[in-house]
Order: sequence, then C-alpha cells, then structure tokens
Amino acid sequence: QLQLAESGGALVQAGASLRLSCTASGETFRNNYMAWFRQAPGAESEFVTGITRKGTITPATDSMKGRFTVSRDNAKNTVYLQMNSLKPEDTAVYYCAVASIIDNPRRRDEYDFWGQGTQVTVSS
Repeated sequence: QLQLAESGGALVQAGASLRLSCTASGETFRNNYMAWFRQAPGAESEFVTGITRKGTITPATDSMKGRFTVSRDNAKNTVYLQMNSLKPEDTAVYYCAVASIIDNPRRRDEYDFWGQGTQVTVSS
C-alpha cells in the first residue's frame, strides 16, 4: 500500500500564492505518476496537472495554465503544486493522486491511491 499526505492548503486573498505538498509513504515504488485534482463545492472533480517520475509534465488545464506549476522531489517522494495569482474560482479541495501506470492522466479511474485532500479557499 501507499499513503499520501497533502499539506499547504489555506485561506488566502485573491492574487496570493500557495504551495501545496503531497508526500508518499509506504510502497513508494508505485508512485510513477503523481497528479493533482481539485473539487469545488457542488462541482465535478477536475484534473489540475501531473508529473512522471522522470519529470515529464502534463500541463495544467486551461483555466490554470500559466498560474499553476507541478514539480516533484523523488528523493523525498513528494510532489508540489505551486499556485500563483489565485482566484476565488480556485477555491476547492485539492487532492493528490498516484498511478503506477498512466494512459490518460485526466481520468480519475487511472489512479491507484488518493490523499485525503487539503482545502484551498480564495477570498475576493
């Protein structure tokens, strides 16, 4: 098994920056692909961005492109999400997910493990 622990969520004002972290523990050999999803209240879960063990990035979706950047530190089994120029519509619970094998990163059912989520709230 593999466990994921997210951190870094907070209440911030529009325009602020946050960095989320997600650390894997346990069977970390499974974390070939690490991704971030988010889910706003009353909305469907949304793929944010992801990254392979070798550093190949799946770009953020259009509404986040240029503002959100993913990175990872394999030595620490940690993936990061740097979020800049936050907007109220970025308010959501952000989840970390891991897949051993990935075909379509935007599909939730491709992921084997999920974190509990961290709340990001952006006030206007």
